[in-house]
Amino acid sequence: RSFLGLAGYYRRFVESFSSIASPLTTLTKKKEKIEWSEACEKSFNELKDRLTFSPVLTLPEGTDAFVVYCDSSRVGLACVLMQHDYDISLLYHLGKANVVADAL
Repeated sequence: RSFLGLAGYYRRFVESFSSIASPLTTLTKKKEKIEWSEACEKSFNELKDRLTFSPVLTLPEGTDAFVVYCDSSRVGLACVLMQHDYDISLLYHLGKANVVADAL
């Protein structure tokens, strides 16, 4: 479950992520018998290989700022050092321009 959570964070870098992770996802369902099959092993290794492939892991740019993302639990600690490669600005407009967001 924790591997799928970490891998899911990087799903945008893995083409056909849901298809590859499907055997592992079925293991997390309620009342599902946990049986590590050959398909699960293949799925795990394929995701591991794709997540450690060069398009996901790249050398940082020395001029940009770094952001550290951390998550911890009773059993472990995970940290990711990232750089932003885009600028985003969130705008809020009252009224008709933002009807769906106002309904939330």
